[in-house]
Amino acid sequence: MSNPEFPDILIWAIPFFIACIGLELIWLKYHPIKDAYTVKDGATSLIMGSGMSVFDIATKAVNLIFLMWVWQFAFFDLRDHMSLIWVVLIALVADDFMYYWKHFLYHKSRWFWATHVVHHSSEHYNLTTALRQPWTNLISGTVVLAVPLVLLGIHPLILFFVGALNLLYQFWFHTETIDKMPRWFEAVMNTPSHHRVHHGRNARYLDANYAGIFIIWDRMFGTFVPEQAGEKPDYGIVKPLTTFNPLKIAFGEYISIVKDVFSKGPRFSERIKYIFAAPGFSHDGSRENVAQIKAAYIKENPDQAGTPGLPKS
Repeated sequence: MSNPEFPDILIWAIPFFIACIGLELIWLKYHPIKDAYTVKDGATSLIMGSGMSVFDIATKAVNLIFLMWVWQFAFFDLRDHMSLIWVVLIALVADDFMYYWKHFLYHKSRWFWATHVVHHSSEHYNLTTALRQPWTNLISGTVVLAVPLVLLGIHPLILFFVGALNLLYQFWFHTETIDKMPRWFEAVMNTPSHHRVHHGRNARYLDANYAGIFIIWDRMFGTFVPEQAGEKPDYGIVKPLTTFNPLKIAFGEYISIVKDVFSKGPRFSERIKYIFAAPGFSHDGSRENVAQIKAAYIKENPDQAGTPGLPKS
């Protein structure tokens, strides 16, 4: 990943991240937003981000070896048919499309959620939240989703480069200091408003706005929910972690999976569901998944049925 043509821009961006966090803190000093920051939460997010950088070395190495092996089976090389800039632009859009479905999967299966939950664990929303990243990306195995892109002629190094661009873009919209962008921009691109929804645990905001760069994917596939003027996102996860311990944040959901799988009572098929079913699955009905949470909310608030993010009944 030290290839000079496709550098690891996330490492280069670290001073930029730090500077932006500083500017956000200065802005909030003169334009306060309630609960935007706490010292412990912000520090925890930075620790998780630092840890991810270390674990990411192994993750990138293993994933690159795997995708380079796949590359030998590619149907063609896009670089043989067009200029490099066009290949990078096509790769950026294709990778973002793949990212949408990867992100979708992170929320629909507990195995993948066990990795992604780290990013949602903060009950605050600021630029440090963008850096609260998992240490277990290698375990999740989502690299296999990149296989079709490699087979279709996108070299793995280019794919890694545009993936880093995608994550770099996502940094800026983890903030409450920006309300809305121009309407045309909100229609096409992911923004602070759209992503605040994604981090909300309000019933209507759960499992919405999976986009990385382009919000058009959510609009196309029916997962888009606009931020409601009268309903501020309640940040965090349905079952709060109530800890600032980085190890518990990084590995807590995997430990919970093991406990559920080996608990007394579930049938074999239910033990498998504790690994791969949607988060919130329980064999005895003691928990609720997202669909059940939304249904319960509608039962208590029937006037909200059919409004953005909520079922009709």
